[in-house]
Amino acid sequence: MEQYDLIGLGIGPYNLGLATLTTEKSNLKTIFFDQNGQFAWHPGMLIEGTDLQVSFLADLVTFANPTSKYTFLNYLHEHNRLYKFFFFHKFEMPRAEYASYLKWVVEQLPNCHFKSEVKDVIDHSDHYEVVVNHWGEQKERSYFAKHVVLGTGSTPMIPFELDDIGSEHVHHSSQYVYLKDRTIKANDITIVGSGQSASEIFYDLLKLQEHFNYHLSWYTRSPGFLQLDNSKLGQEVFTPDYVDYFHELPFQERKDSLDHLGQLRKGIDRDTIHSIHELLYHRSVDNKKLPVTIQPLTEIQKVEKNGSSLKVKARQWQKDEDVSFETEKVILATGYKPNIPDWFNQRFEGEIEWEDDKRFKVDDNFKLVFKDRKRDHHFYTLTNLEHSHGTGATNLGLAVDRNIQIINEIAGETIYEEKRDTIFTQFDPN
Repeated sequence: MEQYDLIGLGIGPYNLGLATLTTEKSNLKTIFFDQNGQFAWHPGMLIEGTDLQVSFLADLVTFANPTSKYTFLNYLHEHNRLYKFFFFHKFEMPRAEYASYLKWVVEQLPNCHFKSEVKDVIDHSDHYEVVVNHWGEQKERSYFAKHVVLGTGSTPMIPFELDDIGSEHVHHSSQYVYLKDRTIKANDITIVGSGQSASEIFYDLLKLQEHFNYHLSWYTRSPGFLQLDNSKLGQEVFTPDYVDYFHELPFQERKDSLDHLGQLRKGIDRDTIHSIHELLYHRSVDNKKLPVTIQPLTEIQKVEKNGSSLKVKARQWQKDEDVSFETEKVILATGYKPNIPDWFNQRFEGEIEWEDDKRFKVDDNFKLVFKDRKRDHHFYTLTNLEHSHGTGATNLGLAVDRNIQIINEIAGETIYEEKRDTIFTQFDPN
């Protein structure tokens, strides 16, 4: 029976980084599966002119091995774009170019397989059996591994029932680019959310507004449309040092800390929010009335069909007042939730320890904690980690450190050095 050291479930940036690092510098035998037909990173949000909120150093490999041939800088070099990026004068990667970089990497890796849906994972006491439907070949096959890692990412969060309303009328921000041509033909467009995705969509539609005839609205339940705090010392929470500190806190303290650090974790990039305000200001010269509504403190509770339009019911929670209005399109930039496969709960819900009804317990090296702790075959997870490893659970730079820890533990030796004592801030008084 052929057995792998590690099987990866899902191929997004996190597992792709793991696949890359194991391929390049270890003797680990690994294979990764993804149900999609090909690799694609958030294709519905690749709005022209948008950048990531992190540095190009937060690619798949640099924090582990800056000399790797899979760095973003080498991608630029291979595509004769290094001088162009040099004069771009930014640390941030354009979103579209980051997506192209990821695709460039995955096309070079022999251990990444698409059109391959993981249907089940069976624990055989000393190894795992992973059942895969290779739907492109109409074939089902079992693979065996000492360890598995869950990297199934997230799925769109829809905060209320949509009944039978089609996606052409109400859709998540993840579909924005696909439906944009239809959206801009409406008379009224409403965006819901207060983060970077909401702001990018609002700005994109605001720039187009003069060429069309729609009223543009932006609502959020948050207290305001707040700028992301990217202060240099503040951002040091996105480091392995802080993750180590955070993981040692009691569960309730960890939950509370996520709220305390809200502005470091969620918010609108400075350039985006400034560009929005400047465009609004220029268009309002002579106090011209703008076909724009921007309203915080308002939670959208229900959207229902009303003839050819939509009726939106909301609540201004600070004044405890009901709000209702009509619109033709609603775009929900309401974030994401962990994508946990059905087979996971069926197989493992009763076998692992939980911190509450939704959050499983994860040890410091990203392994699920089983009730039977005497095991040498492990189930790692890169999904649903916010409660266990904090603010950086979805941070691209910290994904590399996660992968380093997993690789070193599986290999039983230091393949990549784990960097600590890397910042000026001290979190633990001892």
